[in-house]
Amino acid sequence: MEFKDYYTTLGVAREASADEIKKAFRKLARKYHPDVSKEADAEARMKEINEAYTVLSDVEKRAAYDQLGRATRPGEDFRPPPDWDAGFEFSERGASPSDEAQFSDFFSELFGGLGGAQRGFHTQGGEFRARGQDHHAKVLLDLEDAFRGATRQIALRVPRLDEQGRVVLDTRTLNVRIPKGVHAGQIIRLAGQGSPGIGGGGAGDLLLEVHFRPHARFRPEGRDLHQTLKVTPWEAALGAVIAIDLPEGSVKVRIPEGAQSGRQLRVRGKGIPGSPPGDLLLDIQVMLPSADDPKARAIYEQMAREIAFDPRRDERT
Repeated sequence: MEFKDYYTTLGVAREASADEIKKAFRKLARKYHPDVSKEADAEARMKEINEAYTVLSDVEKRAAYDQLGRATRPGEDFRPPPDWDAGFEFSERGASPSDEAQFSDFFSELFGGLGGAQRGFHTQGGEFRARGQDHHAKVLLDLEDAFRGATRQIALRVPRLDEQGRVVLDTRTLNVRIPKGVHAGQIIRLAGQGSPGIGGGGAGDLLLEVHFRPHARFRPEGRDLHQTLKVTPWEAALGAVIAIDLPEGSVKVRIPEGAQSGRQLRVRGKGIPGSPPGDLLLDIQVMLPSADDPKARAIYEQMAREIAFDPRRDERT
């Protein structure tokens, strides 16, 4: 996927104010709008211009885009890094379905997904009231928090326009209780931490979408935990009992005799806590001692002479 430089598309500097971006858009729209333009590529150019303006005219989308695109050049092959948008507080989550349908894959990759929460409007005694809008943010937690529960101080970046119409990031710090058993994709709702209401309507909520930081040994999927379990050739051939340290506690696992690399073992109930808890899934990987060790080399040479073993025999025709 090609990285799109929205600033170049509109012909403005990265430091451009909101007014400068609006003026550039209007100027280009007069030139390329298909209803009035005589340019051969007017329709395609107008689509690109609309996409760039949709991002750069939105303070939240622009702040996230700026963070992502600092070290990327236009036209480079691009994939957003995992959790690139973690820590940004959005008043809307993602893009509208109509924007996703008409804009590029690059736009959808960055801003696609669930739209922002709808406000509830109603009147009471002739007065207009509206509930505040929910805010959204992706937060990164340690896997250990899911096993123990915790209270964590979480800092969110909140974009706004300064007096010159330029994007700045404020920091909002919250103490958040992380429930035991939380899993990736789960929403932690902080009541009343979204936008204020109108006319006495209640404030919206802050919805924190949980993701985990990469772990040295475990890969969570839902409440299941995956781990590559490295074993010696003699543990795989003869069987063994191996103790595995978990994010909380430990478990002993029996390696069956004759285990091969790629075999998966399931230990029920030893994943992330919950009702029911997840499982621990172990992918066996048989590791060979290096032949640089003289003793290991001598044993390999003896095995080559004395053991009639050909793992490719069944592949021959």
